[in-house]
Amino acid sequence: MFPPQMQQLMKQVQKIQKKIAQLQEELAERTVEASAGGGMVTAVVNGRQEVVEVRIDPEIFQSGDKEMLEDLIVAAVNEALRRSQEMVQEEMAKITGGLNIPGLFGT
Repeated sequence: MFPPQMQQLMKQVQKIQKKIAQLQEELAERTVEASAGGGMVTAVVNGRQEVVEVRIDPEIFQSGDKEMLEDLIVAAVNEALRRSQEMVQEEMAKITGGLNIPGLFGT
């Protein structure tokens, strides 16, 4: 049998695991977005760090600058991913009390 302190700790861990599972579901529905090129390209990413949408202003095609468009897409996606990671870290800190758990949500 485990000592009472260990049993209490195990219950707390189970409670945190349940909250984390619930948070994972919620984060799949939450999104952040970032733009590049003055809003010419916008990327939307969910809390699972999945790109769910990329919007490109049709005016950018008039320039014919393929490399610029590619750079703007990369910049917008990278910034949206960074914002998504920040959102996840903030939400995880609420559950874990700021305790950094390696490997959890990429933190």
